[in-house]
Amino acid sequence: MNFKHQKQFTGFSQQTLVFLRTVREKNSKAWFKANKYIYHEHLLHPLQNLVSELGEAMLDIDPAFETRPAIDKTISRIYRDTRFSKDKSLFKNNMWITFKRPSKDWKDAPCYYFEIFPNWYRYGMGYYSASKATMVRFREAIDENLGEFLDVISFFKNQNLFQLEGEKYKRLIENDHPPEIDEWYQWKSFYLVCNREIDEVLFSPKLVDELILGFMMLKPLYQYLMNLHC
Repeated sequence: MNFKHQKQFTGFSQQTLVFLRTVREKNSKAWFKANKYIYHEHLLHPLQNLVSELGEAMLDIDPAFETRPAIDKTISRIYRDTRFSKDKSLFKNNMWITFKRPSKDWKDAPCYYFEIFPNWYRYGMGYYSASKATMVRFREAIDENLGEFLDVISFFKNQNLFQLEGEKYKRLIENDHPPEIDEWYQWKSFYLVCNREIDEVLFSPKLVDELILGFMMLKPLYQYLMNLHC
């Protein structure tokens, strides 16, 4: 499926990475104020353009997605909320975009994401922090209709882009499913992720097409998980 986009995103830059490294080292209001123009030009604006170009494809996955290219809508803040964090530094050295339905309990619903760090980047789909009740429903759905779940995850064994990550239970949950199903059964919360070292794609408009290709691959699983949440 081809999606038309306005070619606004030209890629991140080396200055993007330098800024993310330096903001962590300096981490002062004075330094950030003096370098805020770099933040806007090489980090925030590229993220906004990336969100804009992904919007049509993401609405094809879920018409209820929030796709406005704005902070606290699809784009994270760079300011750290130190009230609830052990890390009391003022600024983060990573930023991300998320595509999710507007909801108070969004942490318990599947969402798509892209995240950039000074030395690597990643993208994927899954739970930010699934509740115990959500994971119980997930396992019950597998038990009730194993064939449906096998169809949903049929893409997984035939690709090498995404891997399963998250937190597993220390004590395995007993079940009589085959190993390829048990692999999905033992999580407290999980997400699929493509972890990438810094490469030329990050600095290129090609990133848009790579994200669309990967995100569309995960569409059946997203819709399966979203149906459990609704």
